[in-house]
Amino acid sequence: MNQLTNKATEKLSPFKTLTTEQEKLVNSITEFAAKHLKNDFPAIYTIYGDAGTGKSVVLSNLFERFQLAARQDPTSPFFKTKNYFLVNHPEILKVYREIASPIKGLYKKDFTRPTSLINQLDKKQQNIDIAVIDEAHLLLSKADHYNNFYHDNQLVEIIKRAKVVVLVFDQYQVLRMKSLWTSERLEKITHQYPHKEYHLHHQFRMTASDQLIDWFNHFTDQYELAAIPKNSRQNYDFRIYDDAEKMRQAIVKRNDEVGLSRILSTSGYPSTLDGGKHYIKEGQFRLPWDQYNYTVTPWAELPQTINEVGSIYTCQGFDLNYTGIIIGPPISQIPGTKKLQINLDKYTDSEAFKKRDDLTDPQEIKALEERMIMNSLNVLFKRGVYGTYIYAHDPLLRNSLVQLFKDAGLNY
Repeated sequence: MNQLTNKATEKLSPFKTLTTEQEKLVNSITEFAAKHLKNDFPAIYTIYGDAGTGKSVVLSNLFERFQLAARQDPTSPFFKTKNYFLVNHPEILKVYREIASPIKGLYKKDFTRPTSLINQLDKKQQNIDIAVIDEAHLLLSKADHYNNFYHDNQLVEIIKRAKVVVLVFDQYQVLRMKSLWTSERLEKITHQYPHKEYHLHHQFRMTASDQLIDWFNHFTDQYELAAIPKNSRQNYDFRIYDDAEKMRQAIVKRNDEVGLSRILSTSGYPSTLDGGKHYIKEGQFRLPWDQYNYTVTPWAELPQTINEVGSIYTCQGFDLNYTGIIIGPPISQIPGTKKLQINLDKYTDSEAFKKRDDLTDPQEIKALEERMIMNSLNVLFKRGVYGTYIYAHDPLLRNSLVQLFKDAGLNY
């Protein structure tokens, strides 16, 4: 495998060839934006799509077109427009800024986090023309003073300051209460303005069969085990392990062969934001969580991270070649059934479930917290382009998964 294909900048490049559907979508958004730039009220274009459906590639291509026209084409309706690309994910932001560096017409300062832009515009008492928002499901939907956001909702504040907003959204990637979104909550805001929507469905990231992807979704959506499809290893390296250390060794081997292969885990193991190392231990397996990445290189592209365990915060939004996934203590199997249960008391991500003033029903809160845990697992399930290996902490769940793997006639 060419090392170039392992770089996130290559996968999100605005020069990546678009499919016919993606090209039509970019043209549709361009026409929408040109039309609504003339108005003195906002307009919003929303792209819906699950993980791996090419949302970010569309945005990257679109924004490059906007900026080249804004800076180089006096005949364009976008000439001299003031536009920004926003993403509330520091690792993905690094990638976009690296992409911008060598491209004439794109500047690193065009790419920023939402809070930074909102506070900057307020300080200068300015507005912008177009805001393009990647990973809109990560926008804050409540105040977060720790991150210098003092309003109630980032999307609302961006809409106030832009003529056109283009965003991508995946409700299955909502992972924290401070970024609580559902399609209904989103549309309550976007439908107040002229708006257009598009749904992307085709899976680009994974070479897995549709049946295996459906199996992943059934696991996290229905909280239930199902028979593993017999074609799960067709053009894809899918494995279930009963030994986490053996899974790690297999991932290391894959990393030696093709690179960009990593161990990932759900929460449920010691984790404190104190700068120290906190280890995940499963039998002979022992590795620390991902460390804070102070470099400009994404976590997964750092060679030393083969000796760490990635979390949703370092791998969300990124492609990996092969992933070894640890399903941690919060997810277990109910004895005597195929059903899964969520053990909220074993979730160790203290930042995920901060209280919200607009949520008071204990049952609703519990359901949302359980949904976010399964969302985080779904994010992990969909990182591996060429292969996914799984190990479960819960002994019953682990044994059941291994048996389902055997029942499907699968082996390594």
